[in-house]
Amino acid sequence: MQKFLIPAAALIALAGGTALIAQMPSAPPGSKDVTKVTGGSYKVDGGHTQVVFAWDHMGFTNNAGTIAEPTGTLTLDKANPAASKVSVEFAVANLRTGVSALDAHLMKSDFFDAAKFPTATFTSTSVKPEGPTSAEITGNLTIKGVTRPVTLDAAFYGAGTAPAMMGGKENVGFVATGTIKRSEFGMGYGVPMVSDAIELKIIAGFQKQ
Repeated sequence: MQKFLIPAAALIALAGGTALIAQMPSAPPGSKDVTKVTGGSYKVDGGHTQVVFAWDHMGFTNNAGTIAEPTGTLTLDKANPAASKVSVEFAVANLRTGVSALDAHLMKSDFFDAAKFPTATFTSTSVKPEGPTSAEITGNLTIKGVTRPVTLDAAFYGAGTAPAMMGGKENVGFVATGTIKRSEFGMGYGVPMVSDAIELKIIAGFQKQ
């Protein structure tokens, strides 16, 4: 009897997968249509938000890493975009470069000193719209206990309503870019052999609440 149970279980699993596929939309629900954005209160989608940071290594290479799974909120005023606000917090321990020895070093006092300063935060102070799909966002970035003003160039990426099987909430996404100097946050180790300037690309996803 047991030899028949395994195929039966496989068939049940396959049937479940088939049903799941059948519920999937025929096209991505998100698009670059700003009219799909309703505005209001949103929460950071931690599974689809990350900071990509890049630096010059001795003039030889332009290397990169990521910090993912943040928390935070977005208040999006559709009628008056300049009144919109965003606040995001990242756990420094979520930083990854793909090189384990470098990741470990970045957690030490030469860099993030993660044991003492486990989080980094960004809180907007002004939003300057630049057309219907882009804006200049200025805010306070706090890393290693040091707060500095930072300006990011943000662009609307897409919006829409997720399938019911995935929560059915309105989602909206943006991409922002900017540059900071790590020495301004107490992380000047290795300058100038390793660049002081750090290029940022922020992939930000939000779900309406």
